Amino acid sequence: MSDATDKSQLYETEYEIGQDNLQKWGMDVHHPVFWIASGLVLVFVLGVLIAPGAAKEALDGAKWWSIAKFDWLFMIGANLFVLFSLALIVLPVGKIRLGGDNAKPEFSTFSWFAMLFAAGMGIGLMFWSVAEPTAYFTGWYETPLGVEANSPEAAQKAMSATMFHWGLHPWAIYAVVALSLAFFSYNKGLPLTIRSAFYPLIKEHSWGPFGHLIDTIAVVATLFGLATSLGFGAQQAAAGIEYLMSGGDPAEGSNFGIQLAIIIGVTAIALISVIRGLDGGVKVLSNVNMTIAGVLLLFVIIAGPTAFIFTTIGTTAVGYVQDIFSYSNWIGRGDEAWMQGWTVFYWAWWISWSPFVGMFIARVSYGRTVREFIIAVLLVPTAVTLVWMSAFGGSALDQIINGVGALAGGLGAVELAMFQMLENLPMTALTSGIGIILVLVFFITSSDSGSLVIDAITAGGKVDAPVVQRIFWVVIEGVVAAVLLFGGGADALTALQAAAITVGLPFTLVLIVMCLCLYLGLQHEKEYVSEVA
Repeated sequence: MSDATDKSQLYETEYEIGQDNLQKWGMDVHHPVFWIASGLVLVFVLGVLIAPGAAKEALDGAKWWSIAKFDWLFMIGANLFVLFSLALIVLPVGKIRLGGDNAKPEFSTFSWFAMLFAAGMGIGLMFWSVAEPTAYFTGWYETPLGVEANSPEAAQKAMSATMFHWGLHPWAIYAVVALSLAFFSYNKGLPLTIRSAFYPLIKEHSWGPFGHLIDTIAVVATLFGLATSLGFGAQQAAAGIEYLMSGGDPAEGSNFGIQLAIIIGVTAIALISVIRGLDGGVKVLSNVNMTIAGVLLLFVIIAGPTAFIFTTIGTTAVGYVQDIFSYSNWIGRGDEAWMQGWTVFYWAWWISWSPFVGMFIARVSYGRTVREFIIAVLLVPTAVTLVWMSAFGGSALDQIINGVGALAGGLGAVELAMFQMLENLPMTALTSGIGIILVLVFFITSSDSGSLVIDAITAGGKVDAPVVQRIFWVVIEGVVAAVLLFGGGADALTALQAAAITVGLPFTLVLIVMCLCLYLGLQHEKEYVSEVA
């Protein structure tokens, strides 16, 4: 990309990108972030392998302690991020362009959106679009706002609650991180790394121990999140394959051989993609995946209960608007168990995932205005999610209400829910096969984009580090997922997920401070533009 930013707008810092880097084994790594992060990952994996049950118990305890004791902080933080992001759309700073007034976007609008959506939560929509509404409607684990399970009100709340968890709030979390990193890198000349977002407050201390700590936590959280998702995704894809092969008998389960083959296949394709680079790898896969996802969505709308789906789109949108304040409140909730087990859990997960997704979105958003950026990252995905959830979740609820198929008996194995819904539509084998392909390709794009992010952070903000570094992180993600799945099974993956979610607690405070720093930076830019004009 070209540097379209006026040099007089840049922050005056003594730090030079890559000044703390070491060149080892063909890699260009930041000292000490690379070494500390790698060491922590190694120690954690060994600990989980030695005692997966004990690790799961300890980390689960830490996760639920942070959720139970600090649910108020997660709720306040998520609400703040939504309000802050919406304000940026209407404030004068929305006119600021990432990279300067003359900057031009690197990617087409479709490719840009496809990449940010695939990295953000594409895989989650495949996993939970059927399971979550089903869980809320049937009372699988509590019900939103304490409504009676399997009632007409429960159907409405099931969809509005699902939208709440996949709508404005998670995308606002991503938007805050992504816009901060993009702005301070492209407009202020700082490294494309998490620590740069705090420069307006702590200045040169950003490049010291505090910055090392922030970047190290971001790397570990990203790697743990990706490895967890890859492991659970392998289980879902394997379960789907065996479900089809067994003629729809979920009792067959899934075996490690299929899961390992899936992890190896996903890692191999991600490896090819990462070697091809951002333009020839992630962009191509994201475009293909969004196209296939659009075809599957259209099929479900046409082949499923079409009238019910369109009605669900309307009622879900209305319910989302009506219930968003009730779901956002944490005081005096009668459904505290549901709120903590679902909403706060989600907020912690999205926040722990935000360094990876935010940094990747920043990497592909050069040349966009702040207003354009927020609309694309916050509002458009929410609208797409509304249609997707209404189609898949609405079809599932229709089957439950009418006593059709396996879902009529309630939610069993979460990883099978989507396949059980598709089983009652035409061309089951074809659509389920497409579903499996989508799950796998979404994981490939996540692995690929995650490797690019970890590579940039551990290279001190360099976006052109040697290819061997990207290969290193792609392989590490696959190895960690496979080793934990083989050595500890579900307990090991759950422990890894719990560790990632626990990171969400301190990172909530980090993101709140990031909002302040971003506001100060945007005001600095606005004042400069006013002076020049």
